[in-house]
Amino acid sequence: MASVSALTEELDSVNNELHAIDIQIQELQERQQELIQKKTVLTKKIQQCFEGSDAGASDSCDSSPAAWNKEDFPWSGKVKNVLQNVFKLQKFRLLQLETINATMAGKEVFLIMPTGGGKSLCYQLPALCSDGFTLVICPLISLMEDQLMVLKQLGISATMLNASSSKDRKRVTLFVFSDYKSLGILKRQFPNTSLIGLTATATNHVLKDAQKILGVENCFTFTASFNRPNLYYEVRQKPSNMEDFIEDVVKLVNGRYKGQSGIIYCFSQKDSEQVTISLQNLGIHAGVYHANMEPEVKTKVHRGWAANEIQVMVATVAFGMGIDKPDVRFVIHHSISKSMENYYQESGRAGRDDMKADCILYYGFGDIFRVSSMVVMENVGQQKLYEMVSYCQNISKCRRVLIAQHFDEVWNSEACNKMCDNCCKDISFERKNVTEYCRDLIKILKQAEELDEKLTPLKLIDSWMGKGVAKLRVRSVVPPTLPREDLEKIITHFLLQQYLKEDYSFTAYATISYLKIGPKANLLNSEDHVITMQRERPDQSCFRVEPSQTCHSEQPDKKEGKNSGNFQKKSANMLQQSGSKNSGAKKRKIDDA
Repeated sequence: MASVSALTEELDSVNNELHAIDIQIQELQERQQELIQKKTVLTKKIQQCFEGSDAGASDSCDSSPAAWNKEDFPWSGKVKNVLQNVFKLQKFRLLQLETINATMAGKEVFLIMPTGGGKSLCYQLPALCSDGFTLVICPLISLMEDQLMVLKQLGISATMLNASSSKDRKRVTLFVFSDYKSLGILKRQFPNTSLIGLTATATNHVLKDAQKILGVENCFTFTASFNRPNLYYEVRQKPSNMEDFIEDVVKLVNGRYKGQSGIIYCFSQKDSEQVTISLQNLGIHAGVYHANMEPEVKTKVHRGWAANEIQVMVATVAFGMGIDKPDVRFVIHHSISKSMENYYQESGRAGRDDMKADCILYYGFGDIFRVSSMVVMENVGQQKLYEMVSYCQNISKCRRVLIAQHFDEVWNSEACNKMCDNCCKDISFERKNVTEYCRDLIKILKQAEELDEKLTPLKLIDSWMGKGVAKLRVRSVVPPTLPREDLEKIITHFLLQQYLKEDYSFTAYATISYLKIGPKANLLNSEDHVITMQRERPDQSCFRVEPSQTCHSEQPDKKEGKNSGNFQKKSANMLQQSGSKNSGAKKRKIDDA
């Protein structure tokens, strides 16, 4: 008869093999989702090609970009002359010539081009080559001022219209817009005026919606790739206090970005003012920009930054789309954006001169719920925020792949050329069982419900760690030994996977976010249900390859490296035990990111 030790050893071997199979299933499921998404994107593109062919046949004019990539049109000589002698440019960027030619031919055009791709030229140049004037409709004063400054520097006649401007009627030859929802009247009032819509971000649904509202459903649609190859994307753990964040930023501004221009985006006006004062106190030439400033003050700060008298613009989203300063070397986000669309546009204000520039996002647990409280009343606002959080939580997948997935584009991570933090990591990853952590949190939340108590995210973590109010703790829950920031990531993972959910309390002064038991929590009633989470393998000490010409992003603060190591060492045994405890011969359900 076999000895107990031999049987135990064989059982361990079976459990390890089952665990390996679980991971393989997980990887296959992830690959399946990627392929399904690619299939959907390719199917849509094929359908659009057929739709474009039908529209082209009825319009007797080819709507493909290739048909307009020519220089033998009647206006081509004038277009080339204006490009070189007025705008001082020698050649067009991708899709600029095609868009300009279609516009000059009087066609309706929608152009989807990444931030910094050169959309402005697509309506500015036709305006100079046509009679009458071009009306540009845009949502932000900062964008209007920026366009005006650039055009006047080029000697082009331009003015800004607002509520106090003259209402004299003038002949309009071209409409340009970036906010479409209330502009359906334009084509009805001016049916013979061509229209061009330009945006950096538009899903297929938004595009169809805009075309329908504007009455131009058979317009030409030109789409450039989302990719900006010169931008380096990085997500950093946000320090727990403002002082450490400021210290980190000052090191960057006085080091890598010494004498170079940049933007720091903040969540609120208060944050932007605090960051500006802190930077100024440490000798950084910083200026603040937000919606509640007097117009003349905003204009002064904007012009000071454009002239490089101010090195760092600290701003809210009021300092927005179309800011055409070519030499912005860095865009830093003090907090997460409320959506991937917002982040893509905000970060895209870096590197418009096609030189390398950095997009650094500081990701903090508390910011999730600050932003969530703001977007909860917006249509799909929370869904868009969680997509942004998922981007930040991902520690292994190419940032460009994540962005491409959001914009319905197929992207190969090899084409990133190590221009994001995840592609620069020289380490391997594994999936670990975190099911017991989730069960512990559910116990805490259930007890809070029984006591008629609501738990904010911070209170939930305190209770889990055995801190805070005694009545909110659960005796059977053993406080984890992981660093707090790792516990925050685990809770966020459960929130994204719907084992937890947000609930809100509305007062006259604020919207407060609480965490409650989510719709998928009942799956934990089965002992066979498993939740896994990706992490770095614990036997690795290095976080990333040494910075090089490509992977040039600096290491975060040393304290973060220590915490990461603690997560690897302290959680290894507990997570492995959790995985062994739930493994068995039965087929198990896997639920992952």
